[in-house]
Amino acid sequence: MGEVMEVGGPQRASSSARIVPVVHDEAPQQQSPVPFSSRSTPLGLLLLQQHSSRETSDEDFCLPTNTTAAILTIDIPDKFGSHKDHPDDWLPITQSRRGNAFTAAFHLLCSGIGIQALLLPVAFVPLGWAWGTLCLTLVFAWQLYTTWLLVHLHEPGPAGAAGTRCSRYVVLSIIAFGPKLGKLLAIFPTMYLSGGTCVVIIITGGGIMELLYKLICGDDPKCSSDTVLTGAAWFFFVFVCLAILVSQFFPSLHSLAPVSLIGSMALATYFSMLWTLSIREGRPGGVSYEPSKAAASEMPRIRGIINALGIIALTFKGHNLILEIQGTIPTDPQHPSRHGMWRGVTASYLLIAVLLFPLAIGGYWAYGNMMPAKGILNALSTSLKHQRTSKSVMATIYVIMLVHLFSAFQIYGMPVFDNLERIYVSKRNQACPRWVRSAIRVFFGGLTYFIAMAFPFLGSLGPFIGAITLPLTLAYPCFMWLAIKKPKVLSSMWCLNFGLGSLGLVMSFLLAAAALWSLVVDGLDANFFKPH
Repeated sequence: MGEVMEVGGPQRASSSARIVPVVHDEAPQQQSPVPFSSRSTPLGLLLLQQHSSRETSDEDFCLPTNTTAAILTIDIPDKFGSHKDHPDDWLPITQSRRGNAFTAAFHLLCSGIGIQALLLPVAFVPLGWAWGTLCLTLVFAWQLYTTWLLVHLHEPGPAGAAGTRCSRYVVLSIIAFGPKLGKLLAIFPTMYLSGGTCVVIIITGGGIMELLYKLICGDDPKCSSDTVLTGAAWFFFVFVCLAILVSQFFPSLHSLAPVSLIGSMALATYFSMLWTLSIREGRPGGVSYEPSKAAASEMPRIRGIINALGIIALTFKGHNLILEIQGTIPTDPQHPSRHGMWRGVTASYLLIAVLLFPLAIGGYWAYGNMMPAKGILNALSTSLKHQRTSKSVMATIYVIMLVHLFSAFQIYGMPVFDNLERIYVSKRNQACPRWVRSAIRVFFGGLTYFIAMAFPFLGSLGPFIGAITLPLTLAYPCFMWLAIKKPKVLSSMWCLNFGLGSLGLVMSFLLAAAALWSLVVDGLDANFFKPH
């Protein structure tokens, strides 16, 4: 037998080998020593069986046997005997395993909520005080539970087998559902929630930069002079250039910890400013909190309720990054990575609750049914026009929001950088040189800028696409737990996960239908290559 290997990194051509995950070895004296490494596989603790004649039975496997046959075959070169030559050491997500609960909390807070949360007061309009607060609480608890599942599935082996690691969501999906179904279910959601989120961040960040520019310039005619790229296109370009420039200085996910800290502080600051300013300015005349008055007839009211549930459900983000963030934390049999990760999750989600609930409740109290459809930021911009909010305060909010968006772009872009670098590593059998890593980031920036320019209305499609990807947050982790942990049928854990997973799929279908309904009723401004 050989050494501990990590599958899920790039495949490399050399001598063929049969890879089997092993829980217990009956003849350890016949093996070469296998030192424990915290950089072990996202598919399992695997031993290279090259010279042993011992047969392996189903009891030897620590992962479901129906998935191992198709995915645990790979060619391994002999020179992998050295830990420093491990290919996962060359990829951004798993390059560094020096994280801890604090860095995990920074990453989770910075990526866990974003601009979508500014619509929470809008969700309260058709739901009212009681149902709005109850739905927000239930969805918060639900997604926190699925986060707990993912944290404990990061090392899916039996108790005491720390080192069996799944540092990427797609890998865990393959283990749980098999190669074909696992890829089918996970690749599109993770791709959209990484690359697609970066595109939306560019569109949002460019729009905020334009608002800041107009706020500073006022009515100065020089500000409206024609340039090579006019209007929003210019600000998209400036935003993506700055974002890619920042990404050049942070080669790995763990190295982004200072950026995530700054982004988390910016997030907490502008969220707090938004709801405190709304309450301080007082309620405008004619405010109502009666949900029945939010729609003129029954059908629009039903559509409004379903869309409100969608706003609440899509507020919580970052489940596609949970396993990646946990992959930056070291592990050993005495101190599995789930302990430090869960402490980070607890701290970050406590802060998220402190930020979200006052924003939703305070914003709804301040504006009631008069809350604009674009959220609390738009409401404050309206107050600015009526001189109830000073320009300096709004400019400060815009700048702080930009800081958070730049930080979030780095985190959501890291899985894309990881996949692109994996292609180079698998073909060249070496780590990416600095110029290749820089070129990959520039290429990604150019691609996302092109998509943002071509589809500036992508944010309008967000509710529909978000509903399609919602199972990744609310449903798939439950079914993964059932497939990997195999609790007794009809036990409390089985019923809970089966029920929540099924409900998550139904909810995803209803929200997608409601989003399409809204697009048909309200229309879609498909302004291709004409951002505004």
